[in-house]
Amino acid sequence: MRAVCWMGKQSIEVHTVPDPAILNPSDAIIRITRTAICGSDLHLYDGYIPTMESGDILGHEFMGVVEEVGSGVKKLKRGDRVVVPFTIACGNCFFCKSHLYSACDNSNPNAHIAEAAYGYSGSALYGYSHMMGGYAGGQAQFARVPFADVGPIKIENDLPDEKILFLSDIYPTGYMAAENANIQPGDTVAVWGAGPVGLFAAASAYMLGAGKVISIDRFPERLKLAEACGAFALDYSEPDLNVIEALKDLTGGNGPDSCIDAVGMEAHGETTGVYDKVKQALMMETDRPTALREVIQAVRKGGTVSIPGVYGGVLDKVNFGAAFGKGIIMKMGQTHMQRYLRPLLDRVEQGQIDPSFLITHRVGIEEVPAAYKTFRDKAEQCVKVVIDPWRLAA
Repeated sequence: MRAVCWMGKQSIEVHTVPDPAILNPSDAIIRITRTAICGSDLHLYDGYIPTMESGDILGHEFMGVVEEVGSGVKKLKRGDRVVVPFTIACGNCFFCKSHLYSACDNSNPNAHIAEAAYGYSGSALYGYSHMMGGYAGGQAQFARVPFADVGPIKIENDLPDEKILFLSDIYPTGYMAAENANIQPGDTVAVWGAGPVGLFAAASAYMLGAGKVISIDRFPERLKLAEACGAFALDYSEPDLNVIEALKDLTGGNGPDSCIDAVGMEAHGETTGVYDKVKQALMMETDRPTALREVIQAVRKGGTVSIPGVYGGVLDKVNFGAAFGKGIIMKMGQTHMQRYLRPLLDRVEQGQIDPSFLITHRVGIEEVPAAYKTFRDKAEQCVKVVIDPWRLAA
């Protein structure tokens, strides 16, 4: 099969690799019909996530049709159409039974690596380093799906792939970010980043009762999509604009009730952003927490900070004194995907949201290496890239 392979920092190639096979009775093989590039894939592309190896197959947003199942799979059969969540969970450990699926104790065969870095390992992820399990990803024509009775959700409607593909990650991730923001009816919610997760967080904040959502970004096309979600757009690159002061002005001086950092470890910024870029380039800092610093500074006293943006290491100059002094609540982490698949699919089927609204680029698998660069550079007004793995040439 053809697959998108990580070959090194900023080096992505498409190769012919062996088809996946059933390794355990709980496995399924999926023939992938649509997949996508996630913003967090760019952390791999730019070399910020350790324990990648040359030849690793990328991708954790994918859906398709069941091709084969292991002898222990009871809920799926050949021919079923499924969306696969990016977190791999066993369904039987303490954390899975507590619906904390992204903290699964049993799905990561390389847990010892993550334990050395973090104390404990989270669940395994598709296509996201050997520290997170070393599983082949879904930017390919086929994928092996472990614990197939626990992860994939069966699709029994005729909605096109593009309307349901994002159940695999960014729609539930944006929704959990809004849920973690503890939104009360009429609240004001500020969202840093109008990329895919930030856009879904903005749309989800309204679903959960927000009275006003403020989206912060610097790219006009992304802010336009945020406005289409009903958000007030704040362009932080405007001359003389101070985000913290602007948010105070928009909230009667109190600050937003909830702030969501949908940017994560590769943030940009006018002053501290340059400082972080230099330190990260010199390997003196693992992450660029520019957005996180602003989020903590901006949120009102007693408010909530939600962090769906990915961070990988130790943060520098984060004002934890402000977090303590204002008594804020902070919630974060990988999405507990299996908790959200059914209720969010219901919202799509009921027409409450069409998740395909942010797709800007559709490519065949051979075009994916170039698409990574386009997406990373925000060129061609790129917001979201969807891949047809069977379209071999444009």
